[in-house]
Amino acid sequence: MDTFQEINWSAVARQAIKKKVMLLKQIREFTKDSTFTEEDALRLGREVNKKLAKRLLANRNN
Repeated sequence: MDTFQEINWSAVARQAIKKKVMLLKQIREFTKDSTFTEEDALRLGREVNKKLAKRLLANRNN
């Protein structure tokens, strides 16, 4: 930050925070009616990881 003293870092941070808040609002709106639980997400993630590992290992052996 010292290298670029001409940049208004407060404005940069403020803009980044605004973008993050907008993204979080969009995610909340998108998922508000979802019945997908954290347990569902973990189960799906484990399944994806297993299948991806299997595919990568198969490709490595070819």
